[in-house]
Amino acid sequence: MLKAALPALPVVGSLPGVKHASGTVPDLVLERRGVGTDPAHLERYLEVCAFPRAEHLPVTYPHMAAFGLHMALMTDTSFPFAPMGLVHLRNRITQHRPIGLDETFDVSVHAADLRPHPKGRLVDVLTTVTVGDEVVWDETMTLFSRGRGGDAETSTPVLDGVEAPRGVVHWRLAGNLGRRYGAVSGDRNPIHLYPVTAKAFGFPTNIAHGMWTKARSLAALQNRLPDAFTVDVEFKKPVLLPTTVVFGSDASDDGIVFGVRAQKKDVTHLVGRVSH
Repeated sequence: MLKAALPALPVVGSLPGVKHASGTVPDLVLERRGVGTDPAHLERYLEVCAFPRAEHLPVTYPHMAAFGLHMALMTDTSFPFAPMGLVHLRNRITQHRPIGLDETFDVSVHAADLRPHPKGRLVDVLTTVTVGDEVVWDETMTLFSRGRGGDAETSTPVLDGVEAPRGVVHWRLAGNLGRRYGAVSGDRNPIHLYPVTAKAFGFPTNIAHGMWTKARSLAALQNRLPDAFTVDVEFKKPVLLPTTVVFGSDASDDGIVFGVRAQKKDVTHLVGRVSH
């Protein structure tokens, strides 16, 4: 996290070995092999995200195994953006089959598709999980970097025009949620930890992790999910802590549309869709 913060510092951020390149995607592939699941860590993850215990890993759990690789990639100076300025805009996970609790797997991460956005640029961080030669899980994190001279996106976002359903399930989120999830995930970005650390980066208070919001939503849908599916989400507005949010979902033959909205204001925090 210190390495991630250095490029954001005045003067220091311009020094060789700290300043990030721009305009290219690094030719880097980072890997972890023989990854197993620590039952104690999984139990903590289940608790903070409200997943029920099951015979397989939660669909969002392999993201935990990849987080260290994500940080190593994004803090490499060949990565086109300084990490602290990035916004996790969209996330797609495909579970090709459930991963057993006792299975070991390999994780591979690389960056791709640097492209324009009306308010800056986008880049994807791609993660693949394999068991032997079988791809069992993959993820696309779409990251946004704000900047001048933006342009229209080169493709239409998959959730373009999809509205978050209005629901009746209320979640009361405590002020320490970011610290609890950060302790499990390793993502201790200051914007999630305390009001004072978040204010240093322009937020009125600390905010929930986007991947917690996605995980909590899928935990609410757990008994309706098939063995193989793709789930897309778009993170709309940050969840300021503490707060109460409202979860809603709408199932059809094509899958499940779901979302998280503010309790009192007409604000959408997350919209998502499960596709079979």
